[in-house]
Amino acid sequence: MQKIVFFKYFLLLLVCCNNSPIVEYCNKFLDIICYNLYIPLAFLMILAKFLTFEEKVAYNGKYADNNDEGIPKVVELKNISKSFDGFKVLKDFNLTVNNGEFLTLLGPSGCGKTTILRLIAGFETPDAGVIIINGKDITRLPPNKRSVNTVFQSYALFPHMSVFDNAAFGLKMSKTPPNELKERVYEVLSAVKLTEFASRKPAQLSGGQQQRVAVARAIVNKPAVLLLDEPLSALDAKLRYQMQEELKRLQETLKIAFVLVTHDQEEALSISDRVVVINDGVIQQIGSPKQVYEEPKNLFTAQFVGDINIFDAHVVDIDNGVVTADVEGYRCAVDNKREMHIGESFKLLLRPEDMRVAKLSESPDTVGLLVGNVELKTYKGATLDSVIILENGKRVMASEYFDEEDEDFDYHINERVSVGWVKGWEVILENEG
Repeated sequence: MQKIVFFKYFLLLLVCCNNSPIVEYCNKFLDIICYNLYIPLAFLMILAKFLTFEEKVAYNGKYADNNDEGIPKVVELKNISKSFDGFKVLKDFNLTVNNGEFLTLLGPSGCGKTTILRLIAGFETPDAGVIIINGKDITRLPPNKRSVNTVFQSYALFPHMSVFDNAAFGLKMSKTPPNELKERVYEVLSAVKLTEFASRKPAQLSGGQQQRVAVARAIVNKPAVLLLDEPLSALDAKLRYQMQEELKRLQETLKIAFVLVTHDQEEALSISDRVVVINDGVIQQIGSPKQVYEEPKNLFTAQFVGDINIFDAHVVDIDNGVVTADVEGYRCAVDNKREMHIGESFKLLLRPEDMRVAKLSESPDTVGLLVGNVELKTYKGATLDSVIILENGKRVMASEYFDEEDEDFDYHINERVSVGWVKGWEVILENEG
């Protein structure tokens, strides 16, 4: 039985190293074969050969590196469409991944982000459109012919192999000369800071170290882009934070493009160079983490990325460029970043940390401010988070840092307070039909 289990792991990792499109389905299949049936060795070897069969597909053509910003493109998706069982997941989808950047695809479950990753990897074929890597059309190429590797949620490390042998597996399968193999493996182990652990088995490593072995195995073949399919989703909060830092450091060291799929907004903001916010197969916004968080282009992005207050408002007066608006029944001055006219309705967006709360017992002046009662307060260590309910029933979230000079900083439930914000930090969006 031990030999049968060995071949189960052998076949599974063989599939992973070759980026087979059936990698996600073969594990359960192999479990059934290896644990319930005693298949002759010859059949297992034939199965391994079948799983790694290299389909000969010619390039359909080449595209010039055409980047208006002068930044080399490593991946281009052009007018991609993809449907499953008649349901269209992507339609005329376009995306560019720049060389050496950390790009994150962020969106809710079912938005199409994993489908995009699988299309780049070759696990799925588009119904229409073109996929280009390094200027070459690879739309119809099989996964093992693409300069792409993937790190999955399950690292699929060989438990009986050392760190060195796990990292070297792909090179051995491609019959890389021993001297070159050793040099390249130690090069990637050095990059992921695992040189001193080369002889250890996966069971002797921490979760973070195992992840780095999986990354080392993926990059040893020098891919143009590394795809990461929610590799941190199964980790606890503390380890996830540590691994976010590790991934960012690795990407900066390796200087190759990383494409991460996640639904975790904090993760996307903390490690990305650019964030692509997706909903229902449509890009809602692309930008730096700061741009996506502080300057959302629509209500979906504003609500999906972090907490936000959304106020109904309309312009009631404009005097020498100063706009006064009715905000949830209160007259407030707003920063007019664009031309506005009297009577115009809009949405006023403010993050909880933009809000400023004052006790009416200490600051009774409420001109230009909202007024309400403290409904909830939550101690967060560095901040005091409050929910204030306005007279019209609107709930306002506020997050304030503790003042070292005011040790008694706190609110009482139902305490009357005024609520304002840092002028210029508001975001104004048109009402969406």
